[in-house]
Amino acid sequence: MLSRFQIRSLIVGGLLLLFAATGAWAQAAPKAELGQTPPNQKPSILENVGIDQHLNQQIPLDLNFTDEHGQPVLLRQYFGQKPVIITMVYFQCPMLCSQVLAGLTGALNGMSNFNVGREFNVLTVSFDPRDTPQAAMDSKTSYLRRYRRSGSDEGWHFLVGKKEQIDALAQALGFRYAWDPEVQQYAHASGIMLLTPDGHIAQYYYGIEYAPRDLRFGIIEASKGRIGTLVDKVLLLYCYHYDPTKGKYGLAIFNVLRISALATVLLLGGFMFIMFRRERAVARRNGLAKAS
Repeated sequence: MLSRFQIRSLIVGGLLLLFAATGAWAQAAPKAELGQTPPNQKPSILENVGIDQHLNQQIPLDLNFTDEHGQPVLLRQYFGQKPVIITMVYFQCPMLCSQVLAGLTGALNGMSNFNVGREFNVLTVSFDPRDTPQAAMDSKTSYLRRYRRSGSDEGWHFLVGKKEQIDALAQALGFRYAWDPEVQQYAHASGIMLLTPDGHIAQYYYGIEYAPRDLRFGIIEASKGRIGTLVDKVLLLYCYHYDPTKGKYGLAIFNVLRISALATVLLLGGFMFIMFRRERAVARRNGLAKAS
């Protein structure tokens, strides 16, 4: 059984090691991540990547896509009665797109009284014109298995399309992405968009995790045609993953690891704070007992 002193020493030692490792990694990360790019400067391709907030803009509802069953569809057929959540991903994405969809699925599962297909619909649209209906169906099957609610098959749709149709939708949504021919992958940002039943953009949610309460409230407001306010982009992540041919880490990995390291430090610090307070309280009670 470890003594309080030993526990405290282990925690302090762990914190010191974590701080040291985080600091060393942070200094080395820009070189590993960006090659010859100066530290704290984004790769040039990311200058054309992001999610701009086009609140209250009407998206073009007459765009043609193909659904997961290989059937031609118009965006219009998914609007008219319910708010719609749109996710822009591509099904061959090696990292961030799956995190966006996993985060959305977790948020949807967290809304106990709101169901896809009943209170709102979801459109997952590939921005890669090479994606096929079969890839869309595979992705749909995977995420509906995680969602596990009846009727969701009729409310969550996975679409593929041609470049001009994709670009028209992406431009209206403010979703900017870029193809890197050197690594044969897309650079893009992470987030989801909430639209009113008539197709006006009501709210943006950045990052890869979305609070069920915030999303539920946004759906209620969007169902009434109300438009939200601008949100902070602090959680915006970019998909520009590790390239084994160059030994570079992408910006998304850099941000995720940095956030994870900070969270670990905060958790350990909080645990130490509680331990020290408890120890002082015990010492104070013992002192009072001796005095009496």
